[in-house]
Amino acid sequence: MEYFVIAQRELVLGFKLVGVDGCTALNRNEALNAFNRVTGVGDRNFLPVAERPRVLILSEDVSAMLEEEVLAWQKGGQFPLIVEIPPLNGHLEGKKSLTDAIRQAVGVAI
Repeated sequence: MEYFVIAQRELVLGFKLVGVDGCTALNRNEALNAFNRVTGVGDRNFLPVAERPRVLILSEDVSAMLEEEVLAWQKGGQFPLIVEIPPLNGHLEGKKSLTDAIRQAVGVAI
């Protein structure tokens, strides 16, 4: 499995249309269970290493629910790589778009 998405129902369905598996998360408990299962954290119900994705796609609202866990995972430098996407209702307040982040880092408008 290359990709896996944890997000709102509609986003998960959209990704499934293009062959990306995923699961919905409406609260922190659901999001944490899905995150742990995909990354292999904890001792319950996790995916075997060979079945774990290389890229984990989280909607910004799910990522906000798991802020500490996501940060710890990213600092560990392990796979899957975590990518955040905006939820259906647009970017969360205070979140930068990828274009804005590149513009700030490089200093060039693209």
